[in-house]
Amino acid sequence: MLQAQSLTNLPGVRHAFFTRAGGVSKGIYESLNSGVGSNDKPENVNENRARMAASLGVTADRFLTAYQIHSPTVMVAETPWSAADRPRADAIVTRTPGLAIGVSTADCGPVLMTDPEARVIGAAHAGWRGALTGVIEAAVAAMETLGAKRNRIVAAVGPMIRQPNYEVGQDLLDRFVAAEPDNVRFFAPAQRPGHRMFDLAGYVVSTLQHAGIERIEDIGHCTYADPAQFYSYRRATHRAEPDYGRHVNAIVLEQR
Repeated sequence: MLQAQSLTNLPGVRHAFFTRAGGVSKGIYESLNSGVGSNDKPENVNENRARMAASLGVTADRFLTAYQIHSPTVMVAETPWSAADRPRADAIVTRTPGLAIGVSTADCGPVLMTDPEARVIGAAHAGWRGALTGVIEAAVAAMETLGAKRNRIVAAVGPMIRQPNYEVGQDLLDRFVAAEPDNVRFFAPAQRPGHRMFDLAGYVVSTLQHAGIERIEDIGHCTYADPAQFYSYRRATHRAEPDYGRHVNAIVLEQR
């Protein structure tokens, strides 16, 4: 797993940006595939998720992810839910100790957050669509309803596809500029006419800053560029692979 130093230094919280190492899956899913929606063997996915849960000090039934739909919808988790009952959401927040909350990614941007004083945590799945439509701001607002304060929140941004490998069409640029003209700064020229290279990580960090988050750490790493460590939806598509693995990025409050 990878960790952010800013979160590691805080008492009472554990977190992980899991890589693809340490699991039991085979082939294109090798090895720590957590994708409930993938075509991997369910028993392998379950074992992988159990291993991730154990590394965070919780049981598998308390290792929660949602059914992600690239939305700004946030779920407040108070009790565990089953895989079959996953809520449709792209961020989870909680103040319940011992309940690990996470987001699944395979190029999109994971954001883990905590207010260590209020003992509130959050996890957001920020692909371009969710980030543009407000999932990060919604997650921060939901944390506030549980007692968090924006100026106390510490945020860590995890591995995602980075600008040198994220070529997009003019339509995406148009959407972002229509929302805010200054967003043009996140799009660099591409070699192909009519295309741009999108800085998703830069946009995510900027969005956190505009939401009033003062302590932000981007741990770096490009999912597309590093197949040894990471799954990548776009890389799998470029290679014409039939499916791809998914990561979980999770955070949990320790029991007192």
